[in-house]
Amino acid sequence: MQPDLDSRPGVGGQARARALARGEGPGLWRGSCTVDKASIRHGGENVAAVLRAHGVRFLFTLVGGHISPLLVACEKLGIRVVDTRHEVTAVFAADAVARLTGTVGVVAVTAGPGLTNTVTAVKNAQIAQSPVLLLGGAASTLLQNRGALQAIDQMSLFRPLCKFCASVQRVREIIPTLRAAMAAAQSGTPGPVFVELPIDVLYPYFMVQKEMVPAKPPKGLVGQGVSWYLENYLANLFAGAWEPQPEGPLPLDIPQASPQQVQRCVEILSRAKRPLVLLGSQALLPPTPSDKLRVAVETLGVPCFLGGMARGLLGRSHPLHIRQNRSAALKKADVVVLAGTVCDFRLSYGRVLSRSSKIIIVNRNRKEMLMNSDMFWKPQEAVQGDVGSFMVKLAQGLQGQTWASDWAEELRQADRQKEQTFREKASMPVAEHLNPVRVLQLVEETLPDNSILVVDGGDFVGTAAHLVQPRGPLRWLDPGAFGTLGVGAGFALGAKLCQPDAEVWCLFGDGAFGYSLIEFDTFVRHKIPVMALIGNDAGWTQISREQVPCLGSNVACGLAYTGYHKAAMGLGAQGLLLSRESEDQVVKVLHDAQQQCQDGHPVVVNILIGRTDFRDGSIAV
Repeated sequence: MQPDLDSRPGVGGQARARALARGEGPGLWRGSCTVDKASIRHGGENVAAVLRAHGVRFLFTLVGGHISPLLVACEKLGIRVVDTRHEVTAVFAADAVARLTGTVGVVAVTAGPGLTNTVTAVKNAQIAQSPVLLLGGAASTLLQNRGALQAIDQMSLFRPLCKFCASVQRVREIIPTLRAAMAAAQSGTPGPVFVELPIDVLYPYFMVQKEMVPAKPPKGLVGQGVSWYLENYLANLFAGAWEPQPEGPLPLDIPQASPQQVQRCVEILSRAKRPLVLLGSQALLPPTPSDKLRVAVETLGVPCFLGGMARGLLGRSHPLHIRQNRSAALKKADVVVLAGTVCDFRLSYGRVLSRSSKIIIVNRNRKEMLMNSDMFWKPQEAVQGDVGSFMVKLAQGLQGQTWASDWAEELRQADRQKEQTFREKASMPVAEHLNPVRVLQLVEETLPDNSILVVDGGDFVGTAAHLVQPRGPLRWLDPGAFGTLGVGAGFALGAKLCQPDAEVWCLFGDGAFGYSLIEFDTFVRHKIPVMALIGNDAGWTQISREQVPCLGSNVACGLAYTGYHKAAMGLGAQGLLLSRESEDQVVKVLHDAQQQCQDGHPVVVNILIGRTDFRDGSIAV
């Protein structure tokens, strides 16, 4: 086994994996290991046993012969195997499971093109810091670099994308390698991990022997030498394969802020007159439950902006939650706490922060925490540690502290003014079809408390981010900083499986929906009722709104007002259409879609919309 690991601090499981690679860990061949040639067991059973011991409930996949044994073994152990129509969807589904449950999402794909099809989703998980375990099939260990079917250098492909990479070379290595990978995925800064499982470590001895060793003893010295080598190679491959090994989780390594750092931050914040908190996705990571984090934020009493997975933490309309005019608020704040938020393009690389503000930043990842601090901003206190735990300790240290109410009221008044502007834009006529701002306001009014929002698109989704509010914590899924299109179907699949009693509402741009359409076959086959609302303006509008005025051409930005609802019906789902002719029926159609979902059907609502100036000046590059 050859693990490829990053050098970031706080990543558990790496020392164990290195020990395995040096031959010092459990499961490596020792003279006492035996080979049970009569056994019909296979390495897929070892994979399934580790997944079950880690509480894995779902395995996402697109089937391939390289990985069939582990799929069958998982099914036998009660792990639900969910197959998709594209491997990228399987990874997105595992990513959603990881985000919503705080555990590792697991996906298995076949060798070669099966793995290359996952690259975008794995990179998205890396940037979003989602703990995903990717299990990849591979050619036989004996046939590596010999031109076998679908054999490529998969390790080199995934080293830049995953914080842990290992190729299993013997059956007995499966269990310790997977345990180390699961721990690495969740420790330090969470992220995807990759374990390569060659075909000969997954299939049973008698099948591998049939393919590897000649049935008749060869004649001649060379032939006999080759046969002797293959017999010994096979014995080493299966030696000790079924000896009992621990299968459960290894301890995680999660960095924590020191008491001294927390106290310094308490002192800085206690002197603030206009404090502000920006909470990002890292705040929702285990071990701090979302309800405990919410209490901490409420106890702290500081106005806050919520981004990423932190959206919805305070519910729909909380007085501390400020939603609009973030740049202006940051310029006025005298102390800013960046809790799991980084100074990348979303904060103008730090330029949006005032030079006179005192900045406290906390993040598990030191490199991200200090991004652009050598150019546009400087932290007063930089804390490498778990964000949720830090916020709880910060609130405890400031127990009883209050801030003047006029600061929060000033921010809320700015919110109200911006929302009045939105209402005015919702009432403005558009040249054709429906006003998307008005449609999204009606979605906001209709959205139930038990909903999970999945968003996948550009212009329509960017508008929705201002108008539609998640009803609680862990009820909003977007791709994250990578801005990936095509996450929708996979995220919806993972979300509905994790929370079957929730209504999963997917907001799609019409461009983005093209990636997810075929997965309505998946939803139908697996009886996964989700709602897709498509803002169909017949174009890649987020690009077009800048390309046309800047470069004078709409080339490659135009689509058609396609009947996506009819295409979904062809896949066995339900389809509904909203257009100007049904302008007064928007709420009724949304309720009809809800009812069809409750009856067990996936639904596509194709909403024909016109163009507005709502997002003029928004970021497209």
